[in-house]
Amino acid sequence: MNGLVLKTLSDRAKAIGPFSEAGGHVATAWQHWQLRVADDGVAWLMFDCADAEVNVLSQAALQELDEVVMALEADKPKALVLRSAKAGSFCVGADIKEFRQIDTLDAARDKLQAAHTVANRFAALPFTKVAVVHGHCFGGGLELALVCDYRVGVFGASFGFPEILLGLHPGLGGTGRSVKLIDPVEAMTMMLTGKTVRDKRAKSLGLIDALVPERHVYGAIDAAISGKLKHKQPGLKTKLMNTGPARKFIAKKMRDQAAAKAPPAHYPAPGKLIDLWENADGDPKKMLAAEVDSFSELLLTDASRNLVRVFFLQEKMKKLASNIESVEKAKHVHVIGAGAMGGDIAGWCALQGLTVTLFDMKAEIIGKAVARTAKLCDKKRMSVAAKRAVLDRLIPDLTHDGARHADIIIEAVPEKIEIKRQVYSQVEPLLKDGAILATNTSSIPLDDLQQELQDPSRLVGLHFFNPVSQMQLLEIVRHSKLSDATYQKALAFAGQIKRLPTPVTGTPGFLVNRALTPYLLEAMVLMDEGIAPETIDRAAEKFGMPMGPVELADVVGLDICMGVAEMLNAGLEQPMPAVPQWLADKVAKGDLGKKTGKGLYVWEKGKPKKSDNAASGPDNLTDRLLLPMLNTCMGCLREGVIDDADLLDGAMIFGTGFAPFRGGPMHYSQARGHAAIKAELEKLAGQHGERYTPDAGWSSET
Repeated sequence: MNGLVLKTLSDRAKAIGPFSEAGGHVATAWQHWQLRVADDGVAWLMFDCADAEVNVLSQAALQELDEVVMALEADKPKALVLRSAKAGSFCVGADIKEFRQIDTLDAARDKLQAAHTVANRFAALPFTKVAVVHGHCFGGGLELALVCDYRVGVFGASFGFPEILLGLHPGLGGTGRSVKLIDPVEAMTMMLTGKTVRDKRAKSLGLIDALVPERHVYGAIDAAISGKLKHKQPGLKTKLMNTGPARKFIAKKMRDQAAAKAPPAHYPAPGKLIDLWENADGDPKKMLAAEVDSFSELLLTDASRNLVRVFFLQEKMKKLASNIESVEKAKHVHVIGAGAMGGDIAGWCALQGLTVTLFDMKAEIIGKAVARTAKLCDKKRMSVAAKRAVLDRLIPDLTHDGARHADIIIEAVPEKIEIKRQVYSQVEPLLKDGAILATNTSSIPLDDLQQELQDPSRLVGLHFFNPVSQMQLLEIVRHSKLSDATYQKALAFAGQIKRLPTPVTGTPGFLVNRALTPYLLEAMVLMDEGIAPETIDRAAEKFGMPMGPVELADVVGLDICMGVAEMLNAGLEQPMPAVPQWLADKVAKGDLGKKTGKGLYVWEKGKPKKSDNAASGPDNLTDRLLLPMLNTCMGCLREGVIDDADLLDGAMIFGTGFAPFRGGPMHYSQARGHAAIKAELEKLAGQHGERYTPDAGWSSET
C-alpha cells in the first residue's frame, strides 16, 4: 500500500480502520489491494491501484481481487469494509484501454465470465460486507460497491453507469444487481442515460443505505455490521413494474425514448439493455446471467469501438491542457462584448470559479447576459448560495476597468475587422504584464487582426462554439507572431474552464467553420434544386449527424453562416458555391433562423416546423452533403491547418457533432477507403462542378 496516500487519507481524517496508527495486523498485501484485520475482527480492504491517481478495475486488479476473495474464504473475518485509498474517488470504472485489446467474441466472454465469477464469489462471502464510498463511483466501481451488502456514502459522493456512452451497458453484474436494489425504472434510466446521481439522490433511490459526513463513517459501519442499518424496501409500484404486462409496456416506452436520442441502427446498446431487462421475467439473476453475452457482443460492434476511440480522443485533447504545469492559472477574465457569445463566455468562466468583468457599452445587454447566467445556474440545480457566488463573480463593467487587472482579455465583438482593431487600440494599453489578449473570431485570419498591435505576440484566438455551456471544443488559433508563452497560457486556460483545446492555424475559417461551411452551402444548393429541406436534413441524420444542415444553419444563424461563407470565398482558393441570392435576401429581411423565429424553417417554442411527408431525395444525397466536408478536412490536414488527424476527428466530433459512432471524419474516410472517396468526388465533380474536385491529400495519404 502506498504509505503516502494512506497518510493523506489519515491527515484528512478519513476512516481507514486498522490502516491508521491505531494498529491491526497485515493479512496479505497485493499491488492494488491491501487487507488488514482490526482488533475487533473486522477486515478492511483498501483499493489502491499502483502508480495511478484513481482506481480502475483493470485485469490485474481483478485477478488480485480473486486472490483477496480466496484469502477471505480461507480466513473469515467478522465483517469486511471496502474502501478506496485514493483521496478523491472510490473507483472510476473499468480500464478502458483493455477493451481495445479484445478482438474476438470468445476472448470477450472468457474475460467477462472470469470477472463475473470473482464478483459473484465476493458477493457470496458469508459475512457482512460494507462499501464506504467517497468521490466518484462510476461504472465497474459502482458494480463493485453493489456486490457488498451495504453501501455507506460520504457527502459529495457521486454514482453512475457511463458505459452507454461507450456503446455498452454495465458488464460486471450492474444490470441485474441495480434493478434488484432500486426501482427498476430508475436503475434502467441511470444505465440508459449514463447520467451521474449525486449523494442525496442516491440515498433517496436506495442506491446507498446511509449518507454521512466523514466523521460519522465509523458509526454507519457499526450500524451496518450490527444490522441496525436498514435497506430501503421496494414499494408496491416497484413490485408491479416487474410483472410481465407492466414490464412490456415500460420496455416499449424506454425503446421509443432511447431511439429518439440514439437510433438503434447506429447505437445498439440501449436496445440490448432493454432486452436484458424485458426478457428477464422480473428475475435479476436471469438478467445477470445474460449480461455476459450481451456485453461481449456489444464490445465488438463498430459503434462501441468508435465510441471508445472518441473517449481516447477526448482524453488526448484534455492532456494538451493538463500537461502544462508551469503556467500560473488565470484568476481574472475580462470579456469585451456582452452579446450572445461574449455574455455566455463570461457566464461560463464565472461558473468555473473565475472573477469575470464583462464590458459592453449598453448596460441592458450586460443585464441580459447576467440573466442568462442565472438561468444556467438554475438549470444545473445549483444551491442558492452557489448561484449567488457565481453571479457575484460576474461583474458588470462599463469602463474597461477590469482590463487593467485581468489575466486574460477575451474580445467577442461583431465579426468586422475594423471594430476588432478599434477595440484592441483601446484595451492594449491597459493590459498588465503577462496578460494575454484573445479573440473569439470565428473566421478572420489572425495575421490580419494582429497587424496594428504594439505587441502582437500576446494575441491568440480562443474560438468558442455556441452554445458555450454545452459545446466542449475550444479552437486555440495561432498566427505568425504568437509567442510560446501566450500559446501555453491559452492551452492552460482551456483546461481551467473545462474545455477541449484544439490548436489550429489562423487561416480563414480555421478548422471547424472551414469544414462545416461547404456542408451547409451544399444544403442550400440542394434546396435550389428543389429538394425539400426536410429531405436534406433526414439524409444527414440517417448518416448519424445530430441534426441536419438546414436546421443547423438556422441554429447557427443565417447571418453568421453567410458572413463565414463570404469570408472563406474571399480568402481561400478552395472552390465553393456562391451564397444564393435568396439566402442574402432572407438575411437582409431579418429572417436569421432560430433566434428570430424564422429562417429556412419557421420556429415555434424553440423547435423547427417540419413536414413529415417530404419526398425522398437522390440516391447520392448523403455523399453530396458529406463529401465536401470530408474533402475540406483532408485539405486542412494536408495544409497543416491542424497537424494531427486524431485531433481533427476530435474537433469535428466535439465542435460539430459529427456522428460519434463513426469515429470522426478522417477515421470514417480511412474505413471507407481514400481511393473510394476520391473516385466518388471525381464522379460528383463531373456532374456538379469543380467544388467537388478531390483534394491532393486523397492521393498522397495511405
